[in-house]
Amino acid sequence: MNKKLLKKLNPIPIKNVKIKEGFWGAKQDINRSVTLPIEYKQLKDTGRIDAWKLNWRPGQPNKPHQFWDSDVAKWIEAAAYSLAVNPDGELEKRVDEVVDMIANAQHDDGYLNIYYSVVEPGKRWTNLRDMHELYCAGHMIEAAAAYYEATGKKKLLDVMCRYADHIDTVFGPEEGKKKGYPGHPEIELALVKLYRVTGEERYLKLSKYFIDERGRDPKYFDAEAKGRGEEPGKKYWWDDWEIERYAYYQAHRPVREQDTAEGHAVRAMYLFSGMADVAAETGDDTLMEACKKLWKNVVEKRMYITGGVGSNPNGERFTFDYDLPNETAYAETCAAIGLVFWAQRMLNQEGDSVYADIMEKALYNGVLSGVSLDGTKFFYANPLQVYPPAYKYNTLGVGKNFTPTRQEWFGCACCPPNVARIISSLGQYIYSQSQDQMQNELYVNLYIQSTADFQIK
Repeated sequence: MNKKLLKKLNPIPIKNVKIKEGFWGAKQDINRSVTLPIEYKQLKDTGRIDAWKLNWRPGQPNKPHQFWDSDVAKWIEAAAYSLAVNPDGELEKRVDEVVDMIANAQHDDGYLNIYYSVVEPGKRWTNLRDMHELYCAGHMIEAAAAYYEATGKKKLLDVMCRYADHIDTVFGPEEGKKKGYPGHPEIELALVKLYRVTGEERYLKLSKYFIDERGRDPKYFDAEAKGRGEEPGKKYWWDDWEIERYAYYQAHRPVREQDTAEGHAVRAMYLFSGMADVAAETGDDTLMEACKKLWKNVVEKRMYITGGVGSNPNGERFTFDYDLPNETAYAETCAAIGLVFWAQRMLNQEGDSVYADIMEKALYNGVLSGVSLDGTKFFYANPLQVYPPAYKYNTLGVGKNFTPTRQEWFGCACCPPNVARIISSLGQYIYSQSQDQMQNELYVNLYIQSTADFQIK
């Protein structure tokens, strides 16, 4: 099979699409002029950016958290997409300063992670289940690819290629390598992006390994827990009903044997997106069939009318078919964004408008609800029914990340920069183009006031 024909459609590159006016033009203007600057300030004020200096010591404030890397990475990625269509010298200078700090933080062997550099040095790769090393690496890779494509600057891309090369020496099926995979999927789709930018097939192979290894017996997370001196089967706070133990991580069985969306909704969306990417690049029909099966379960039985997914706050997760309560809905903003990612990949693989319909639904409802009209405040969770101002959400046993009003920031700040990056990158979702030499076509996926440059042969 001709590898170039495995992926049916390609998105029109973001640099070739201009959104100047209308509904989304205004959203992008606010995102660029308001949201990106206030998020940078929050990243500075909370210590996330300066943490890259690796000068934190025990007892000091602003102890780096396990996913701080990803918060900064998503802001860089959002800035990159903005710069691709709206050059801004001051914004680019800010990004370059952060990139310099990141590059200086890289270890000689290529390793790069704030938390394990200063908080628990010597314990890298000992807790893939919970500690987000590979998740953070994935977001950093995405940021590097986006910034290179926007500006042509390779510094961050070179840093992340070194890190990906290091990860490739640690994980894989070969003898002597760890047989692990991330507790929070993300690196899978990121490695495919890195492969597309660099042409290095090892990155695609590593992504496929993480997907293929997931859920196999014996469970890697069990062996890993024993290595830390922990009991593998201990209960966690989200274990509030009978489920398969590792369903929370989508690791309860191999991905091709999964037929219902389980566990943490954001993790599931990122995993399914990575599966679709690998299927598109390798022509793996079995992986694509698994994606279709999971898609049908999500959109027909486990998705809100808004495109929100993940109904239960205990674990930010899916529960069971048709369990979609309004009042206690979680519907995390990041999960709706992940659904957009997945929908676009399914659309570009299948060329079917049903995926565009869901992408549009999630964009206008599940995603945009996550940011205020003025671009300054955010929702983490998005219930469909609340009773402000006296509403006591926590009395219902619901997670702490929801209040009846949008917030300026969160301790777990995954959603604000995620909203910023998808609004910045919207241009690459509007149009797709067939690569079939016999039938070169343009697909209009979203009806958004815009212009695009492309060639029809």
